[in-house]
Amino acid sequence: MLGTFALSLATFMNVLDTSIANVSLPAIAGDLGVSPAQGTWVITSFAVANAIAVPLTGWLTRRIGPVRLFTGSVGLFVIASWLCGLASSFEMLIAFRVLQGLVAGPMNPLSQTLLLTSYPRAKAGTALAMWGVVVLVAPVVGPLLGGWITDNISWPWIFFINVPVGMLAMALTWSVYRHRDDPPQRLPLDRIGLVLLVLFVGALQIMLDKGRELDWLESNLIVVLAIVAVVGFVVFLTWELTAEHPIVDLRLFGQRNFAAGTLAMAVAFGQYFGIVVLLPLWLQEYMGYTPTWAGIAIAPVGLLAIVLAPWVGRRVAHTDARLLASVAFVAFAFVMWFRSRFDTNIDVGPVIEASFLQGIGTAFFFIPLQAIIFSGLGQDRLASAAGLSNFARLTAGAVGTSIYTTQWDNLAAMHHAHLAETVNPGNLAAVQTLGQLQAAGLSQPQALELVNRLVDQQAYTMAATDLFYVSALMFIVLIGFIWLARPQGLHAGGGGVGGDAH
Repeated sequence: MLGTFALSLATFMNVLDTSIANVSLPAIAGDLGVSPAQGTWVITSFAVANAIAVPLTGWLTRRIGPVRLFTGSVGLFVIASWLCGLASSFEMLIAFRVLQGLVAGPMNPLSQTLLLTSYPRAKAGTALAMWGVVVLVAPVVGPLLGGWITDNISWPWIFFINVPVGMLAMALTWSVYRHRDDPPQRLPLDRIGLVLLVLFVGALQIMLDKGRELDWLESNLIVVLAIVAVVGFVVFLTWELTAEHPIVDLRLFGQRNFAAGTLAMAVAFGQYFGIVVLLPLWLQEYMGYTPTWAGIAIAPVGLLAIVLAPWVGRRVAHTDARLLASVAFVAFAFVMWFRSRFDTNIDVGPVIEASFLQGIGTAFFFIPLQAIIFSGLGQDRLASAAGLSNFARLTAGAVGTSIYTTQWDNLAAMHHAHLAETVNPGNLAAVQTLGQLQAAGLSQPQALELVNRLVDQQAYTMAATDLFYVSALMFIVLIGFIWLARPQGLHAGGGGVGGDAH
């Protein structure tokens, strides 16, 4: 149990760092003397480095050993976090964020691997329960915690808080798992595969992070990045499938359950994370919520998840994992449909209620899908499978964020144009509203600006509810997709995924 706590604590610290800096960007940019647009590289640099490092987990695990690699990653993450907080220039901060992202790569996949190999097969689902809740709840907690620290202390402390947490996680992990490490193996380095991985993942991640800001294909940089990402991916795919010692084991996708589970998780997480980013933006920019209140409205997602996840973990060894995953998708679909009925008059109650109910889907999401992904795999392939499935999930999260924020703007522009057509001299209600505003002391330009703001609020709310509705439909579609997997769970399959250690 102590080992589970240590691994989950390290995972929470890692996942939290992907979102905690988002709300602190204005303060960071102002203190370090850069523009808000330049400040976004604080997020992009970490995301690019992390996305490159995650799929290398399998090779690094065999080369170093899972326990040494995990504790080393946590230790280096602590050092990198401390350096980020001490950075005196923007260039220094970006360099340390790249280091932080690189060393964080193996942490999440290895926390799964160590959990799975430390419990009997029947209890592996219970061990993953806390891990799954952490991964889904941490991105929600991040902006709330980051906003509070920035407002009440100072932005460097969003990095400094990792130091005691990481040191505790590292010490506990080493004390529990050091006797269970595998001996390192001398493996050849697939240098060409590594270069191709860095090339296509780096280009893809930068394109996704900067596309909205640079207006996508209207920017020559985005066009070049898109070409590099596509060509690089095709060459990487060809090389890795034919290499004798590939740096990423893409042959895992030849396993039916791994392929179905990983793709279902990626698509679902892309939608989940896109909404996690979109919802607080809408609440703060167009519904008048402060960052703290936006966090309060979203935070209840963890309540039911924490309560239900242990039960799901116990049931996954005895119940068809496809059925349990279907419960998650139905719950997510219902919550998205519920949110699609929001309007500009909605108060905080239904927003909190939707977040609370989302906890049902959160509890049923990761554990069954992980059971499907790992079923039938031997222990020698667990680290590679964890790294590759986490890479697919993280990449889908970045894709989902880009799609949702871009489509939010596009749909809002369409709704704004339709709504603006009603604000004209021939519309009696619009003329009366403008007259009332001017009678209240506003000038005509001020009255028009206020009306435009109200139209914006309505347009962006309608755009958000459109995306909520589309997400509901997508989750329903995923129910059919997950049933393409074979009926296996954590207890089934040739090599299984659990060990015999307690």
